[in-house]
Amino acid sequence: MPSRRSVVFAPAALLASRALAQSPRVPVRVGYVPVIGAAPLFVMTGAGWTREAGLDLALTKFESGPPAIQALASGTLDVLFVGIAPIAVGRAKGLPVKVVAASGIGGSGFAVQAPLAASFAATPDSPRDAFAAFRAKTGRPAKLGVLPPGGTPTVALRYWLKRNAVAAEDFQFVSMGIEGVQQAMLTGAIDGGTVLEPALTIVQSRKPDVTTIAFAPEMYPNLPGVVVAATEAFMAAQPEALVSIVRLASRARDLVLADPKAAAPHIQAVLAGGLVDTAIFERALGSKAIAFVVDPRAIVDATRDSLAFEVEIGDFPTAPAIEGLFDPSWYDRALAR
Repeated sequence: MPSRRSVVFAPAALLASRALAQSPRVPVRVGYVPVIGAAPLFVMTGAGWTREAGLDLALTKFESGPPAIQALASGTLDVLFVGIAPIAVGRAKGLPVKVVAASGIGGSGFAVQAPLAASFAATPDSPRDAFAAFRAKTGRPAKLGVLPPGGTPTVALRYWLKRNAVAAEDFQFVSMGIEGVQQAMLTGAIDGGTVLEPALTIVQSRKPDVTTIAFAPEMYPNLPGVVVAATEAFMAAQPEALVSIVRLASRARDLVLADPKAAAPHIQAVLAGGLVDTAIFERALGSKAIAFVVDPRAIVDATRDSLAFEVEIGDFPTAPAIEGLFDPSWYDRALAR
């Protein structure tokens, strides 16, 4: 048995670890979409930081935001790493949820197969002419794989197409899931599409003739790809846990930016289960398709503008109000630690 003296003078780290082991752990049910914009979540869980903080995260994957919102509304989730539009719509309909942090801006690229790429190469300064030339040559509009309406990559592409005055008759949207776009690009079933990272890097590593025409951050600046949202019930019941999640998301973002090689294995484990080379994920973290931001204030204006644009293109009858949607106090508390 240790002496009283040895206990009194035990290293602080040992005492802290014992206190952590003896304190009740906080279960947190987290929904996410399998994209690079949610990388901070994958890093902080994979690195063991959440467990060190006394949190037991149970992760559930969703192919898009709307099903995740339905799960949150049913009471089966506490926190979400998903796109902004479903969160805004859910809150506008009375769902008690708020955005407490950002995660990834953009996250996708508009990539095309070789035939459509040739049209862009012939008219590099005019997307409108490129699409028109492709239709004139093939006798049909370009078939583009996109996420369902409201998906961030789809909003970015539609904004870019409108800004470049591309004629509606020169392209055709085919709605599919995240993995569906990747497979359709690999098989050549579509002429182009909004491909999310890391799928964009995976596709181009397997098909080098696939060309990225534009990246989401340039197609629609500051458009949030993934945000961190929490239910108001979880905020009230576990405020310290939520502060820890935001703090660890910021720490994970810093690792992603400073050492993508160290961050990549954690992302690979979630998104590929070890079936895709870690180097792919390291490259994806440095892609021009994604920017990592945690302060939610950085995306407020773009959120307001993008929701108004979605009304314009028919996604919503009216734009969801964003008053009360963002709560940056959690970010401020997290960084004050």
